[in-house]
Amino acid sequence: MTARGTRAGTSAAADTDDDLDVEEALALVREPREPRQDATAAPTHRGAHAKGEHAHGGSSAHRHRATPWPQARETAARAARSGARRAPVSVPLADALGLALAAPLDALTDLPSFDTSAMDGWAVAGPGPWDVREGGVLAGHAQPEPLTDGEAVRIATGARIPADTTAVLRSEHGRLDAQGRLHPTRETVHGQDIRPRGQECRSGDQLLPVGTLATPAVLGLAAAAGYDTLTAVPRPRAEVLILGDELLTEGLPHDGFIRDALGPMLPPWLRALGAEVTAVRRLGDDAKALYKAITSSAADLVITTGGTASGPVDHIHPTLERIGAELLVDGVKVRPGHPMLLARTKENQHLVGLPGNPLAAVSGLLTLAEPLLRTLAAHPAPEPYVVPLAEATHGHPYDTRLVPVVLRGDTAIPLHYNGPAMLRGIAAADALAVVPPGGAQQGEETELLDLPWAAAGIGVCFT
Repeated sequence: MTARGTRAGTSAAADTDDDLDVEEALALVREPREPRQDATAAPTHRGAHAKGEHAHGGSSAHRHRATPWPQARETAARAARSGARRAPVSVPLADALGLALAAPLDALTDLPSFDTSAMDGWAVAGPGPWDVREGGVLAGHAQPEPLTDGEAVRIATGARIPADTTAVLRSEHGRLDAQGRLHPTRETVHGQDIRPRGQECRSGDQLLPVGTLATPAVLGLAAAAGYDTLTAVPRPRAEVLILGDELLTEGLPHDGFIRDALGPMLPPWLRALGAEVTAVRRLGDDAKALYKAITSSAADLVITTGGTASGPVDHIHPTLERIGAELLVDGVKVRPGHPMLLARTKENQHLVGLPGNPLAAVSGLLTLAEPLLRTLAAHPAPEPYVVPLAEATHGHPYDTRLVPVVLRGDTAIPLHYNGPAMLRGIAAADALAVVPPGGAQQGEETELLDLPWAAAGIGVCFT
């Protein structure tokens, strides 16, 4: 991956439905220009092209009220901050990976809690040569007998240091003569290779502040410091509602039915963003079922797929109005995915309505769900960074455009198959490039949005 850290300015961007001439993610070979998306492309879920995902933004009235892309992300983060505070929880170390500490991590003991050997070798007392005591000192055993001046004893790494020990002589730095006496092969310094009690910390020292993310190293430190559990900000709970009568859960598309790509994709993606997915429900195009599912959900975030425009079976807006939800974002100036929305359904619950097209849904996840989940989990915002584009990239006249890219060296290479209904490009991508209105020239530095698994491994996101 390319080096990170160049700060990006405020980005807005644009989109057309044309695919671009780019190098494929793995082969990095030149391909011809792809044709415009047609009926043979990846499945189109309800709520996208047929319901407002048009090449130039739908009606002018909808464009007027749509929220600029940077502002939509800020609104999502701010919405989470304005909700009810979530009480900290006590979490076993094994379950705390990726959580933010809700209390300082203070040492419960000295580290190390006793003088210990840093090396395999001999514990020695006074200057050499030394008479070697029979037996040895192993880690995990009780306090050994003290040494007398001129005496040595075999010792293992991590073992308790006998009282009156001067130093630890490494195995490779000592030799035994014919009489069994130990001689140093190099100068022995007082205290060498001994880890004194409290060298790393004293009991009560603050090891890590509130807000620190529980990485694997943090879990190791907590265990070493005597913790069995951590006080942490709980994972946000997310529930996914899959809408659309045309969706199949198995087999090949047929007779106007298409495979559901979002059901398999969204739960692991949400988990990678730090959420606990409590349920995935398939509701079809049923306004009553949608109303019941939203009003009965106890999740912090409800995710819906499709139905965010104004078609005959687009039930999201009427249902939100019926329950008295506060619509915070109703359309975003971004391609793909502009029909996305964000609503506050309860004091401590929000709903993100994703478009039905797969790549448009990914855009909605990263635009609205990611900032909201990150704020709920008390995770820090990632540092923006920019990377030059390997080639000129088409833009939309007035909207932000999110384009899958692969990172090679110090450049970002835009990928093929980036239409709203396509997943082939994003499946090979390392990130999404934020292309400004009108497009970007070859070599132009462009802000990137990392994909969670590219940054931290599938299932966990620390950024």
